[in-house]
Formats: sequence, C-alpha cells, structure tokens
Amino acid sequence: MRTHTRHVFMCVGPRCTENGERAQAMFELMGEKIDALPELRVKRTRTHCMVACRAQGPVLVVYPEGVWYNRVDEAAVERIVTEHLLGNEEVSDLIFHRLGEGDTCPAEE
Repeated sequence: MRTHTRHVFMCVGPRCTENGERAQAMFELMGEKIDALPELRVKRTRTHCMVACRAQGPVLVVYPEGVWYNRVDEAAVERIVTEHLLGNEEVSDLIFHRLGEGDTCPAEE
C-alpha cells in the first residue's frame, strides 16, 4: 500500500444508483483522477451502502476530515479531487454531513 494522508470511501452499493452502476463508474473515475496526480497521497476504498444517502447517492467520505459528500457525479468528482484533495479546500456546497456534526444542509432541495 502506498503512503497516504487521506482516505476516501465511496458507496457503490445497489441502493443509491441503479444496481450501483453509476456509483461504480464514479468510483472508477475518482481513481483515474487520483492516479493522474502522483503528488496526491490518497487511498480510495469502495463500500456498500452507508445508509446515509436517502436516495441521493452515491456518497463519498473524505478522512481524516470526516467530510461527507452526496450526489457525486462527474462534476463533483472533478471538484472534490481538485479543490478538496489537491487544493485542501472543502467543496462546501456539496457537503451534506461532517463528522461530529448533524446534517449541514437539508435532505431535500
């Protein structure tokens, strides 16, 4: 295992997207984006249902910050990688939960 300073967990379970297909595609895209930036020290792990998306998945969690993102699509992957993982600035408009706090935005928009 390579040295890492952050760990990204992403749900690829069948409940948040149709049979988990889009979620798996976003997980793979995240891996491509991370691997394209060798200066990043990020470990990526797929999970099954984290029981948090309320059908607004897939969900992605970044540790050690404990920041939870939902509705992760191609644009969100790009922003999370460039702004959060590379630029050290959380993508606040995509965050729905933070470790140690309750919901940071309403479940429905």
